Amino acid sequence: MAKSSSKAQFICQSCGSVAPRWQGKCESCGEWNSITEERIESTPKGLGSSTKGNVIQFEDLKSESPDLPRSVSGISEFDRVVGGGLVPGSAVLIGGDPGIGKSTLLLQLVCILANKNVQCAYISGEEAVDQVRLRAKRLGLAQSPVDLASATNVRDIVKSMSGANGKKAYDIMVIDSIQTMYVDTVDSAPGTVTQVRTSTQELIRNAKRLGVTLLIVGHVTKEGAIAGPRVLEHMVDTVLYFEGDRGHQFRILRGVKNRFGPTDEIGVFEMAGAGLMEVQNPSALFLSERAENVSGSAVFAGLEGSRPVLVEIQALVAPTSYSTPKRAVVGWDTNRLSMLLAVLESRCGVMMSGMDVYLNVAGGLKISEPAADLAVAVALISAASGDPVPADTVIFGEIGLAGEVRHVSQPELRMKEASKLGFKAGFVPKPVKSKNNPPVESDLKTENFETLDQVARLFKKPVSRHEMHD
Repeated sequence: MAKSSSKAQFICQSCGSVAPRWQGKCESCGEWNSITEERIESTPKGLGSSTKGNVIQFEDLKSESPDLPRSVSGISEFDRVVGGGLVPGSAVLIGGDPGIGKSTLLLQLVCILANKNVQCAYISGEEAVDQVRLRAKRLGLAQSPVDLASATNVRDIVKSMSGANGKKAYDIMVIDSIQTMYVDTVDSAPGTVTQVRTSTQELIRNAKRLGVTLLIVGHVTKEGAIAGPRVLEHMVDTVLYFEGDRGHQFRILRGVKNRFGPTDEIGVFEMAGAGLMEVQNPSALFLSERAENVSGSAVFAGLEGSRPVLVEIQALVAPTSYSTPKRAVVGWDTNRLSMLLAVLESRCGVMMSGMDVYLNVAGGLKISEPAADLAVAVALISAASGDPVPADTVIFGEIGLAGEVRHVSQPELRMKEASKLGFKAGFVPKPVKSKNNPPVESDLKTENFETLDQVARLFKKPVSRHEMHD
């Protein structure tokens, strides 16, 4: 048998790339002082000429498979994001900022499932058992039959997962967090790239073998991505991000990957004294504090997965005293704002080059779909002109570089949600007549636009910076 030996490798703790030697800056991700030395076990290269092995048994694609049984928690916002419930043997990775509520949500989840006779275990590598008990008591869940443990050794966790008879001892197991776990055969500290990757691989392999649902908490970097190698997200079945500001009561649970359900679904929660409370109608909540007859405010009818969500977009335009105007954006893409400002100047004659621009998506929601272009543009034009947008109007549409307003997906679903909340009118793109796009029937009185210039004509001409000074 060939001998294995350990050798040193220099691995970036931000992106997981391997460097030939230590260097101050990682050439892959550009991070400084992120490369550390790790000892790994080297194995013989290749399989040689050995013919040992088993022939893989293939199956026909047309064969029917039984429906996957799911553990439905009863927390409808969580069940929606994961696709209807937790699948046995699946691995779910949950990331989010410190203090956002990841541990609180998972503790509530396993306590509810444990009360339904589901065998649940909560393993914390960051807190003592008494600390978890105190949180459960504060949430009113202290009587739930959940097994608690404070452990970090993956070998011990895997042994506890299988039980004494070799069968699964638990149906659902929470690992909080993966950055605290370690495999004792790897010569590196917990939280390093090698330890995170190896620990996750061992836990997932045994969980799938036994049919245990694994809920893994992952730390995030300052950019908001899950810390550790990117391969971590490829190893699990579902990746969820917990978004929101700790100073704000709203929390958004967003699914970015799901092998057993749709992606881009969101669940909305509100942080209260009794824990995270689910919000059944997020559109009404996001618009509850909206002020009417104020310039720079527009209501966008968005779509998050299969759920329509109405949210207020606020814009503020002010003359700048500096040579370089400021562009501050919260909840939207800064590069897309720069593109829209260029289209407004070039195609509509709305001059923004000498103005500070502030853009905010109210409620802490982050919007990524291009359908918000028209709502953002209308909010900017309204802020620059001083004319408020009609209070009972919703807006959606994509804007191209030529200033055209493009068609967006599922307009009928967006307008149906707006009509349900009492809106009467809508600024929407001109419908495309085809067999795949039948005419949209809605109670809203819609105004169809082909170009952004047509929308800009509805408002007064914005006052330029030189006219303000005069």
